[in-house]
Amino acid sequence: MQAVAQGWLVLHLTGSPFWLGVDSFMATAPGLVLTLAGGVVADLVDKRKVMLFTQIGAGLSALILAVLVWANVVHVWMVLALSFWTGCCMALAGPSFQAMAIDLVEREDLANAIALNSTQFQLSRAIGPVFAGVGFKLFGLAGCFFANAISFVAVVIGLNLLKIKNENVEPAHSLKDKKAFWQDLVDGFNYVRHRPRVSSLLIICFVLNFFGAPYLSLMPYFARDILKLDEGGLAAMMGVAGFGAFCGAFVLAFLGDFKRKGLSVILGIFCFALCLIGFAFSKTLLTSLIFLFLVGFAVVFAVAVTNMLLQQLVTDSMRGRVMSMFILTFIGAMPFGTLLAGAAAEKIGVPYTLAIGGLIIALFITIVTVTNERLRELR
Repeated sequence: MQAVAQGWLVLHLTGSPFWLGVDSFMATAPGLVLTLAGGVVADLVDKRKVMLFTQIGAGLSALILAVLVWANVVHVWMVLALSFWTGCCMALAGPSFQAMAIDLVEREDLANAIALNSTQFQLSRAIGPVFAGVGFKLFGLAGCFFANAISFVAVVIGLNLLKIKNENVEPAHSLKDKKAFWQDLVDGFNYVRHRPRVSSLLIICFVLNFFGAPYLSLMPYFARDILKLDEGGLAAMMGVAGFGAFCGAFVLAFLGDFKRKGLSVILGIFCFALCLIGFAFSKTLLTSLIFLFLVGFAVVFAVAVTNMLLQQLVTDSMRGRVMSMFILTFIGAMPFGTLLAGAAAEKIGVPYTLAIGGLIIALFITIVTVTNERLRELR
């Protein structure tokens, strides 16, 4: 709900797709610095406590934005500042959230757990925009932000109810040992560098997010100026993309620990690229919604399978650090990708910006398919 409402709010305050890119940049830029540190923290301290503190911080950010919009005193710089603060919270929480899966289920259930986790996340992406569209009509933008703030109460309660099986394991060293902290970080990079399949998967995710993720931040401009829709239409577009993502995750949960995962990643990303190009040049609402559904389906299927492969390939002692690099391929690539896409959209237009991104992804994954046999054969 907040993603849809905030995109519309920024566009209303500025009237420019460039500022949509800036807002996305502010939300994801903290990940450039904090995600890797969060990975080391996830390998050293209680992941549940890290999640608790960061989610409380993100909830307060949503509450402040709700009050500012309700009081009609909000300015774009305030939105950007709160996006940055929320980005800091999520960057620190992300590695702990991803690495926690192995502490909640047995290893033989890990693939299904990752798929089910992706399913619930994508279901919220499908339902949230629909609720946002209703919320716009019933209680305005401020109500969407208030709803998000209240939702963090459920998050905190859920985290307090979790029982982590490795919760009381003593860490290798204290977080206060700065030398050991930096050595842990270096060890994580060396671990990935000497494992070509792990590094290849991370590079693929980086390219996917740098050139593909900007379609989300440019969606408000595409809805309003190309398809001539209101905020309800934007919510519908976001909801369809989210429903496609949910279906992709649901299919993956149904398949479970299937074979040929490496090839599935390649095919999913290639399909995403082609559908992104199709969406970019679509001129009718129905065609756009079909492509958005397929975009959501393909990208989530590919990313969730990549998550499975990484979790299966890495050791427990390195899991937090490797998953922090996995997350960094999203929030490290997205700020610069969205900022570049926003600037490009001002010069050449939104459709050509999205299409060029899709074409680059398609060419890259084609090269990977031809040259990386070990990745294709990953099971």
